[in-house]
Amino acid sequence: MRRRSTNRSADSAPYPPGFTLVELVVVMLIIAMLAGMAIPRLSRGSGGASRSAMLADLNVVHNAITRYQAEHIGALPGPTAAHFVSQLTLFTEVTGKTNPKRTGPYVFGPYLVTMPRIPIGPNRGSPSILIDPVNNPPTPNPASGDGWVYNPNSGVFLPNLDDADTPAGLDAIIKGLPPANQAEIP
Repeated sequence: MRRRSTNRSADSAPYPPGFTLVELVVVMLIIAMLAGMAIPRLSRGSGGASRSAMLADLNVVHNAITRYQAEHIGALPGPTAAHFVSQLTLFTEVTGKTNPKRTGPYVFGPYLVTMPRIPIGPNRGSPSILIDPVNNPPTPNPASGDGWVYNPNSGVFLPNLDDADTPAGLDAIIKGLPPANQAEIP
């Protein structure tokens, strides 16, 4: 006895197999809703990464200043922005004079390969330094266009940011800085 198949063949179907327009629209709406939730989270994550990078750069420069001070009998790099950068990125001798090569008395440093560029705020990408010898800690002035602010008398080095752009954790770094005249000298 022959059984009769209850399945229709594809040839006898009134419509070929596939997705309907309604099904495609529903899938597209679901994808759009998921993207709408994911994209803002990703953009907030990149902002947090930039702030973390800035705090890491700040820590590297603080360590460089501390090492410079320890090797130069308590003297801090500076007093100008040009002196600060060259004294941290070139070889130095005990009085702070710089040389691009390690020769003769130029045996200290370099402490940094290059000055880091600030990754956040209105001056994002700027490695330049605003010198504030009066205020301690130095007063930021983002309108100057500089990425960082430094007091050559105290050794305090900060991002040149408004309060709104200043990340949490910056106060902890400022409080954790050793006083300028109490660095350990070997």
